[in-house]
Amino acid sequence: MIDPTYAQMMARYNAWQNRWMFAAVESLSDEAREADRGLFWGSIRATLSHLMWGDLMWMSRFDGGEGPSKPLNETGNAYAWSELMAERPGVDARITRWAAGVADEAFDGDLTWWSGAAGREMSKSYALCVVHFFNHQTHHRGQVHGALTALGVETDDTDIPFMPEDA
Repeated sequence: MIDPTYAQMMARYNAWQNRWMFAAVESLSDEAREADRGLFWGSIRATLSHLMWGDLMWMSRFDGGEGPSKPLNETGNAYAWSELMAERPGVDARITRWAAGVADEAFDGDLTWWSGAAGREMSKSYALCVVHFFNHQTHHRGQVHGALTALGVETDDTDIPFMPEDA
């Protein structure tokens, strides 16, 4: 299905997209960031908060490190904008480090974890979980991209083939 090369490419993509997107969102007023835009989590900030919460939850499962401190039902309000701006680069660096060190064999096995959302232990293909992790990021960034476009904010490319080599 996938291998470490996929995870490494998607980690680069994640960091590249977050760099321009967070700069664009930073240019908005607090009111614009907090306004309900009809996104799944309402506002741009809440959607990015949920995304960081999800990234930390999955990374804690992948690398055994620290996960988010708030429960699932608080993900939209888990992080203030200043926290997102300060902590996002470190989370992206963590994802990149994990992807650089993940072994080929990991993608052949299963990942087992306790799911607060399901209220039970889950076990799925590790490869499937990694694909979901990166797909989840792309999904929610796409929502924010749409909101930024509607606000008239200039956005960057989102297509993987146009990712700069140094991203």
